[in-house]
Amino acid sequence: MKLASMSNSTQVVAPLLAPDCEYSPEDPSPQNGSISGAVFNISTTMVGAGIMSVPATMKVLGIVPGLVVIVLVALVTDVTVEFMLRYTSCGKSTTYASMVGESFGSAGSFAVKICVIITTLGILIIYFIILGDVLCGNESEGTTHFGILQEWYGIHWWTSRAFALPIVALFIMLPLVMLRRVDSLRYSSAISILLALVFVASCSSMAFSALWSGKTQSLRILPDFSQVTVLDLFTTVPVFVTGFGFHVNVHPIRSELGRPAHMSKAVRISLIICVAIYFAIGFFGYLLFGDSIMPDVLVNFDQNSNTSAGRLLNDVVRLSYALHLALVFPVMNYSLRANIDELIFSNINKRTLASDTPRFVSLTIILLALTYLLAVAIPNIWYFFQFLGSTTVVCLSFIFPAAIILRDMHGISTTKDQIMATVVIVLAVGTSGIAMWTNLCS
Repeated sequence: MKLASMSNSTQVVAPLLAPDCEYSPEDPSPQNGSISGAVFNISTTMVGAGIMSVPATMKVLGIVPGLVVIVLVALVTDVTVEFMLRYTSCGKSTTYASMVGESFGSAGSFAVKICVIITTLGILIIYFIILGDVLCGNESEGTTHFGILQEWYGIHWWTSRAFALPIVALFIMLPLVMLRRVDSLRYSSAISILLALVFVASCSSMAFSALWSGKTQSLRILPDFSQVTVLDLFTTVPVFVTGFGFHVNVHPIRSELGRPAHMSKAVRISLIICVAIYFAIGFFGYLLFGDSIMPDVLVNFDQNSNTSAGRLLNDVVRLSYALHLALVFPVMNYSLRANIDELIFSNINKRTLASDTPRFVSLTIILLALTYLLAVAIPNIWYFFQFLGSTTVVCLSFIFPAAIILRDMHGISTTKDQIMATVVIVLAVGTSGIAMWTNLCS
């Protein structure tokens, strides 16, 4: 959002807003959050588990349509986040639920809380499932893929998911989820982005090496309609929607920036970073594995080389991204914990969650344990992506922000805004409905 300073005055107006929607550039309770910290936290939220299924979408869409869909989803994400920031600045809301509540009352606020809880809990379960695939292996369609622990030490009770995942949760995740401010996670988020870049660089180097030796798979530039139908193409959209769906963290991150208007800049930088990473991993992953690509591409790295150096590189690829997900986990957990606390204790006169140590600690531990138990019971991430991307994520990312524009409680929506919001809702409902119908039929 561009801000124009008025000469000889400290007043600042936002040209994108209606004249009666002016606001101060400083947050009423200024925090010490930085743009770089916001970029790290936003980027690490988007470059989470969604990247693991991007190569599988390339198998369905082809390279060119895959890039087009990635860019389109990123553009719509930018538009809807801008909607949220504008209406937050004009109102008194400090959370996603309260922002929707200003337009649609308690029912709207409740719907947002439920969607946030389902979405974030589902994504955290996905993280645990992927960690289990990397460390302890996976079996799909009769093919067994060994995890790193099983490759190193063999199949034992202590190389199983039930034992390995609690170790990761206790020694990596728990210390981070105990941090009480989201900006405190900026360093772990920066490390997670670095690990994601290591993952992309490793995949690209392996792809170039395979290309040099003539071992790469043939690429499909456009969809192969002898293997997929037009309706099948829509099943890939929820994967990208889930990947770019960081809207649940817009308010926590924005509230800790000294100048909330900096949030727009941070969002756009993050989207550019993530589009590049998504396309790179989709292209190189598909180049490496072709039609044998798994819904979780990390699983494919257990059998890509017969040399010691190749196996070592495979392990580095998998471990780097597994650690990345473990560092992303606390950022998503922040929104889950806040919304559950707000839902349960909304009618109780209480201190903030961060200042109430017993409530904060107990809720954090319960959620971490629940996520682990559900992840052990659920075998495949593709079903989660399809369900979340077609339901709660599409509501949070597209439908709710567009509905606020159409409701226009603050009287700031232009005709262009109304048209864009309508198009967003039609596209969101249409693609999600087709994707759900296709999955049910198949």
